[in-house]
Amino acid sequence: MNKTVKIILVLVVIVLLAFVLKYFKDSNSKALEEFKVEEPFYTSINTKAVATGKLNPEEEIELKPQISGIVDQILVEEGDIVKKGDLIAKIRVVPNEQSLVSASSRIASTKLSYDNAKTLYERNKALFEKGVISQQDFENSELSFNQAKETLAQAQNDYQIIKRGSISGGSSANTNIIAQIPGTILEIPVREGDQVIQSNNFNAGTTIATIADMSIMIFEGKVDEAEVGKIKEGKEIKVILGAINDKEFPAKLTFVAPKGIEENGAVQFTIKADVKIDASTNIRAGYSANAEIDIEAKDSVLAIREALLQYNRITEKPFVEILDGDKKYRKENVTLGLSDGINVEITEGVKMGDKIKVWNKASKDNEDEEEGND
Repeated sequence: MNKTVKIILVLVVIVLLAFVLKYFKDSNSKALEEFKVEEPFYTSINTKAVATGKLNPEEEIELKPQISGIVDQILVEEGDIVKKGDLIAKIRVVPNEQSLVSASSRIASTKLSYDNAKTLYERNKALFEKGVISQQDFENSELSFNQAKETLAQAQNDYQIIKRGSISGGSSANTNIIAQIPGTILEIPVREGDQVIQSNNFNAGTTIATIADMSIMIFEGKVDEAEVGKIKEGKEIKVILGAINDKEFPAKLTFVAPKGIEENGAVQFTIKADVKIDASTNIRAGYSANAEIDIEAKDSVLAIREALLQYNRITEKPFVEILDGDKKYRKENVTLGLSDGINVEITEGVKMGDKIKVWNKASKDNEDEEEGND
């Protein structure tokens, strides 16, 4: 019985051993995975800096009232084109009662002084004509009368300004909001009946309307600190609007900020450029835009697609895998030159005719092979 059990155990071991040997044989004889390959090529590479920003009018002003009151009438709408001097809106003054009473009292007081000076003037005039008083006394009374008359007129004008906002109510009245430049009405943030505050040294005042000359536009954007040292004022650039993707607008760089601003951990520098807009293009203020700035360019350089590069996880140096023999690849370190984000210049490590493996990190087998190479 024991002999039979031993024989059975030996047979089981032999079968298992045969199964294991067959498994390893099949694994080792598995066909090598095939990869696509690409060859280097000669091309032109341009490096560009991209600045994101907006398109704004170069000349844009806000119209503010010279007196506080209520918006009585608005004569234009947003989008209207106006000329310098056109009437935009009218303000109705709501006088301060205390100021109005004080002005009225001042008129009464100056009227009394005026009447007294007038009586003295007429009396002295008659006496002077009869030769009773000297010419000096008459001229003094005449001067006092003229001063009293001027003071009364000033008090009456002050009362009218406090009550109505102006003396004459003509086009020059400070209750009228006048366009100071020709252009387009961009915004009217108030409506008829809104209360507005005058602009003075202590208050910016309420904006009645915003006017801009849409024929002269500028690009305002920001570039990263790594690229700002490579651009200079006067350089020709291209501006692409988010609303008009199929058209590029030439522009000239006019300003590069001397000081950067930190945003989200990166230092950004403001740039400005004059944009040439043709009359046939309908441009609106505030369009989002990107500016493309050529930094460096090379013609006919040996290059590969940047997607073919791999990087050593320890040294972080770039390398590629070149086909060497029957489905075998060798690792070759490369020296990089200019890159445009798609193609990259190779100065050392690759030559024309080399077949470079198109690696795929999504493939588990390939990823394991890369780890083995590392």
